[in-house]
Amino acid sequence: MWSGPRNISTAMMRAWENRSDTFVTDEPFYACYLLTTGIEHPGREQILASQSTDWHTVINDCQQLTENNCSVHYQKHMTQHMLPDIEFDWLAKLINVFLIRPPEEVVASYAKARPDLTAEDLGFAQQHRIYQHVCEHINPQPLVLTTEQVLTDPATTLKSVCNYCEIDFEPAMLQWPAGKRDSDGVWAPWWYHNVEQSTGFAPYVKKAITLDSNQQQIADRCQPYYQAMLTHTQY
Repeated sequence: MWSGPRNISTAMMRAWENRSDTFVTDEPFYACYLLTTGIEHPGREQILASQSTDWHTVINDCQQLTENNCSVHYQKHMTQHMLPDIEFDWLAKLINVFLIRPPEEVVASYAKARPDLTAEDLGFAQQHRIYQHVCEHINPQPLVLTTEQVLTDPATTLKSVCNYCEIDFEPAMLQWPAGKRDSDGVWAPWWYHNVEQSTGFAPYVKKAITLDSNQQQIADRCQPYYQAMLTHTQY
């Protein structure tokens, strides 16, 4: 699942982890991203210590198919972590799904935690680059979902994802126990407060958004990438 930040990606990970046949991996390229860019994020040292910082090793781990007798490996990937040097050939061994959200909504949410955000922090351009690679080399019509679709009708949306992945839908994906998970990244204390309290997908609510001029410029830079993918949502 390829998503930018502030895009129900952790709730989606909860849904999949609640299946009977699935284990999850949470943002496996995060440490690589921090080491290479030098960016200061909350919990930076803990993150660097918790994961491999060699993207070759991470790619190898992402190609492992099973753990704890599970037959499905769900990977939550943040597109901003996919730096230019990281190769994409391994994506052919995965089923790639894309989760998108309007840039204005992402900017408004992300700015609450990191007011000095940039367009690159949000991963729209990187997500589109990954999408183009998948279209050109793997599947000309990969599945693209919007946050609104998921929150408006979680059952139908998740059934469509399962059908795309050629696995059975499990109703357990719609409700999960509140709390922390051992599978959560060490960054969870800074980012996962809301999802730790959740027991399912929250209803979709259209929010009024006010951005300052700099934030609007960032959203405008991301908009073409979002629109290019939005036209390929399939229901």
